[in-house]
Amino acid sequence: MVRKYMIEDARIEPMITMIANDNWVEFTLRYVVDYKMRRGIKDGLFGKILEEVEQSNGKVVLASATFAIVGVPAVDVRLKEK
Repeated sequence: MVRKYMIEDARIEPMITMIANDNWVEFTLRYVVDYKMRRGIKDGLFGKILEEVEQSNGKVVLASATFAIVGVPAVDVRLKEK
């Protein structure tokens, strides 16, 4: 691949990285595919991931929280006169 496309000598094997944030865990999946196939491959990967989550019998769950601010209390600001 390096010779064919004259790119840097980078890793082309699939790679998974994980970042643990305050409220969630984020996984990044890196994989090299033909650019014409990327959407189909991505769709297949997500489908397989969702299947595996469903088959985990509750050991793995997806969670999300959304908060909406529906009102803000009035603020009374009074400046002292000099």
